[in-house]
Amino acid sequence: MNLSELCSYLDTFLRIGEVEDDPNALNGLQVENSGTVSHVAATVDACQATIDAAGRRGADLLLVHHGLFWTGLEPVTGRSGRRIRTLVERGMAVYSAHIPLDMHPEVGNNAVLARMLGMKDTEWFGDYHGQQIGVAGSVKMGLAQLADRLQTELKAKPHVIATGPTEVRRVGVVSGGAGSMIRQAVDAGLDTFITGEGAHHTHFDAEEWGVNVIYAGHYATETVGIKALAAHVEEKFGLPWEFIDHPTGL
Repeated sequence: MNLSELCSYLDTFLRIGEVEDDPNALNGLQVENSGTVSHVAATVDACQATIDAAGRRGADLLLVHHGLFWTGLEPVTGRSGRRIRTLVERGMAVYSAHIPLDMHPEVGNNAVLARMLGMKDTEWFGDYHGQQIGVAGSVKMGLAQLADRLQTELKAKPHVIATGPTEVRRVGVVSGGAGSMIRQAVDAGLDTFITGEGAHHTHFDAEEWGVNVIYAGHYATETVGIKALAAHVEEKFGLPWEFIDHPTGL
């Protein structure tokens, strides 16, 4: 398939030009190849390990959630140079989608997690740069059961701050490092907030506001969207794909 055509579709599907994000996210096509795509590798992070793994598997497009340029402008030397050199030598393009993937209503991390947990009557909540990024909904189960469900789905043991009700009813999800959004979860009327990770002091935020917080892993909560996006690309264009798993434990 033509790379330009695929990227044009993804830009529109993910609303790359409309969704506010960190300037270093540089969403969209980050590295181009000779112009064709026949095999997609999907992964959370564009790092040397995932680039090497994708190259070994013959991928010519690396679809990622965290792109190459989070450290900002720097010389193409050292590790940055090695990454780019490997991509060029392998003829591999890189396409990145950060917040546009987190908040996508179909293949986004939060929407997919909500479906995995069987959330009903879902709605958006949680402000990020003037846009609602999280998904909230009704879930009727015990807190321990909810944590077990997350562990089964994500293959990672969650850290549970059990400072809310033992029987949960209203749950919100924001993937990644959204521990700072506990107050917004409380304001949205949630009794349980699920995200990837948060700072030490967020334990007391949860405790004093009387809400459960589940840290299910930054990496783990962001594996689901990139897989869903790659599966969508396969369904739409017939491009085979595989997931490159490189967990950080965070």
